[in-house]
Formats: sequence, structure tokens, C-alpha cells
Amino acid sequence: MQQEASKFQMTYEETLNYMYESLPMYQRIGGAAYKADLENAYELDKLSGTPHKSFKTIHIAGTNGKGSVSHMLASVFQHAGYKTGLYTSPHLLDFRERIKVDGIPVSKEYVIKYIQRNQCFYEFIKPSFFEMTVFMAFSYFKTQKVDIAIIETGLGGRLDTTNIISPIASVITNIAHDHMQFLGKELKHIAKEKAGIIKPGIPAVIGETDDISSRVFGSRACLMESPVYFADQEIKYEYSLRSVHDTVSHRFSVNGSSVDYETDLLGAYQYKNIRTCIKALEVTKNLIPVTENDIIEGLKQVRTTTGLMGRWQEMAYNPLVVCDIAHNEAGIREIVNQLENSAYKKLHMILGFVNDKEIGKILEILPKDAKYYFTRADIPRSADPSMVADLASKCKLIGNIYNDVGSAYHNAIQSADAEDLIYIGGSTFIVADYLALEKK
Repeated sequence: MQQEASKFQMTYEETLNYMYESLPMYQRIGGAAYKADLENAYELDKLSGTPHKSFKTIHIAGTNGKGSVSHMLASVFQHAGYKTGLYTSPHLLDFRERIKVDGIPVSKEYVIKYIQRNQCFYEFIKPSFFEMTVFMAFSYFKTQKVDIAIIETGLGGRLDTTNIISPIASVITNIAHDHMQFLGKELKHIAKEKAGIIKPGIPAVIGETDDISSRVFGSRACLMESPVYFADQEIKYEYSLRSVHDTVSHRFSVNGSSVDYETDLLGAYQYKNIRTCIKALEVTKNLIPVTENDIIEGLKQVRTTTGLMGRWQEMAYNPLVVCDIAHNEAGIREIVNQLENSAYKKLHMILGFVNDKEIGKILEILPKDAKYYFTRADIPRSADPSMVADLASKCKLIGNIYNDVGSAYHNAIQSADAEDLIYIGGSTFIVADYLALEKK
């Protein structure tokens, strides 16, 4: 897929503007950017020279946790000495976060040159923004000669652009209600879409067991003649402890023996993702072996090794400021659980959502005794904070409306005492706006 380079080289900012404005982007415009087939993917793959066949891959899908599992696996492989590619989405601060090798984002120069080489072709085939980023990642990983690449799906699985790969393992973290307009309203329909990444003869690791999705995954694995492993059935969680080193130690029971894994990811929910990661490493050990020490060190340094952001990330103290990208009912339940087990005098919640979520259901489970700051992210899909505030009042949640994350945060800081907790979330893009504010 090589087109003659443009006579005039664009800057990185001009390249991003072209990508955002010319290629449909789901994160910004929603369903209009979603393509329910792989026709473009196979065409792009052929014209790119099937770059994904140049390296081993592990494919990650799931409603929640797939980003954390992807980064955990990448961290372990990096500590084991493998040159490791990591493709995830969306990004929080810079597009280049989506494509990393050994924790280092793709260079601005590569992004510019890749777009210029293929600009004419893109204007003919009109791929989505996501389709373009997938093949930019595959091509970059090929040029970098990675040993292994962790590939996270964007949305669903069966029809996701990433599903053209032939991985050494397929991992599905869990199933919950999200993106129902594309994946179906019932859990069995969502599970069926995620199960589409299970390939013939390739081991499948399922992070969490439930009656509905387990039947779907078992059936798909049987059809594909693929071994299937349920991580929560084989690795039993016992308890977690916060250490003085800003890490959390999670204890598991594996084959009757207790094992501790420490991590710099502070979310209480991360124990689910750790056991999924551990099982995935076990089923791939014959093809890409790692030692127990690689696992221990990799899990202990996920954030520092890979640059992962926005997962119960503690940004400041006195008051404690935490941000998290949880954005659906299942994810927010995990946040509420952690808030209930956190110490503070008063809770301040800075919240915003995108307009295709079941906002009412999320608001129903939020703490009634918190002070709320309803706001919006700087993207077209943002839900009107006035509408959110109206829904919140029906749930007996009291707060004020702010036009942007910066003003909401400023007011929360002014109102909070040193012993309070300020939480920022509801949407990936609320967290992105906050992190951009902090960076400035």
C-alpha cells in the first residue's frame, strides 16, 4: 500500500487534523464511523502486504479490562526481553499512545510519512479512522521487527478490524452491557460478537465466568476445536492489600498454593485483570516463554513500563484526586465499590458522559451523599450536562453544571478540604480532558 509521497510534507499537527477530519472517527462522531464488515480490512491487509503475519500476536477483547490486560501482558513480555508491540484505543493525550513498541509511542515522523504515502489510497477507499490506525500499527510493528504484539479490539470482536489476525491466543476479559446499538441488547448477543475472535485451534482465555456468556464461548470454542480456559475458575482470588510503596498486592490460590502479585495499578478491580493475564501467559508459554520473575516484575511496573494512564490513577493528595476511564454500568460499579472502601471526609464527583450510554442506569448506582460537578468533554458525542443533571436529580444526586472539565475541577478544588476525595470520570474523554489540563 505505497502511494507516491506528497510533494509538501505535512507537520504532525496537520497530519492529525487530516486524519480526524477526513476519516470517520467513532470516538468523536459515534455510529456514523462504525463499519459492520471486514471488507476494507481485508483490502487494506492485502495492499499493505499482510504485515501482521511478520510477528506473533495475542488478541484481546472484552467489555471492560481489555486495556489493562493488554498493558499487563506487554509489560511482562518487555521484562522478559521480547521486543513488544502494543496496539490499544482510544488515546488520552496523544494519538501516538495507540501504537507503542517497548512502551515508546510511534514517532511523529512515522505517522506523518505513513499518512503521506497512503493519502491518495485512503481518499479512494475511504477507510474509517480505526481501520487506518490498525494498519499503521501493523506496518510499524513489522518495520520494528517486534517479537510479539498485543492487539486490543476496538469494538466487539467478530467484525472488528483487528480480527484479521491469527493470534497465538485469544483473550476475552468479560461481558457486560455496552455498545448495544452495535453488538445487541442481550448479553448472549454481545458475547457472540466477542466470541468471534476465537480462531480454529487457537487457545481462548476467558477472564470471568457467567452462565450466559460461558455457554456462548464454550460453544464457539467447540466449533473452532479450540481449547478454552476460564481464568477465574483456575486462579482463585483471595484478598488485596495496599502497600506503603504505592502498589497493591493481590493474593491468589493457584493449584492449592497461595501466590502474591504486586502491581502499580491501584484499582481494586485489577485482580480480575491480573488473573486473566496470568492465564494468558500460561497458555502461550510454549511459543513465547516467560519466567515467574518476569511476571512478578512486569506486573509490578505496568504503568512505568508501558505508560498506561487513567485506571484509578491517583493524581494528587490533600485532597486525594483520582481519575478512571470506567464508562459503563459494570465499570462504574467497580468504581463505586472502591469508593465505598476508601477513606475520606467528603466525596466530590466530576462526571460527564457520551450520549450513547445508558446514563440513567449509571446514575442510579452512584453515591447519594457526594457533591456532583456535571460537565462535558470537548468532543461532539458529549452528553449535555444539563440533561445529565436533570437525570441525576431524579436519582437524588445533587450538583452543579459546568461547561468544561477545567471549570468543574477548579470548583471542586476550591470546595474540597484536605481530607476529601475528588473523583473524575464517567467517560474516557472526561479523563482525557483532565489529564490534558494537568499536563499544561
